[in-house]
Amino acid sequence: MKIVVDLNRCQGYAQCVFLAPGVFELHGEEALMYTPQPPGEQRERVLRAAVACPVQAILVEDGDAGPVPGEEGLASGEEGRSGVR
Repeated sequence: MKIVVDLNRCQGYAQCVFLAPGVFELHGEEALMYTPQPPGEQRERVLRAAVACPVQAILVEDGDAGPVPGEEGLASGEEGRSGVR
């Protein structure tokens, strides 16, 4: 599983932080940090977080299957931990 967050679209509502803590973290008022390749046991939480995002800024790719249905394509992210600057 791979997560990409469109940090230009993200508005810092932090719904993802509440639904998948440890994968998504809010630093300060607007700085979202996330783990692009979370452990498999976080799959359900990550999918719920992606669906709950009010601006649909989270793309979840599930292996070779590509984007999870219902999610919009977003700009690609960096490897490692990423965040709003």
